[in-house]
Amino acid sequence: MGIIENINKVFDHRIRLGIMSILMVNEDADFNRLKELLEVTDGNLASHIKALEKEAYILVEKQFIGRKPNTSYSATKLGKAEFKKHIEALEKLIQKK
Repeated sequence: MGIIENINKVFDHRIRLGIMSILMVNEDADFNRLKELLEVTDGNLASHIKALEKEAYILVEKQFIGRKPNTSYSATKLGKAEFKKHIEALEKLIQKK
């Protein structure tokens, strides 16, 4: 595999890359915040969140704020570690001559 060994296929899609980037610099973010920052549809965001949740890269927390349901997301330890490895692998790839 060599140079692309640590590039993680889960982060191939720009929306998943965006979700993880947001969650790396914020403790958490709710669905509407992610949707607003990434400028995507509900369905599109939901499917990418599911993919990250399936890999245990993000944690989903559902709660009520007043009477309104609110779902927030945060990166897990595993998710943060895998994302860092992915970014480092991309940086190495870019620096390779």
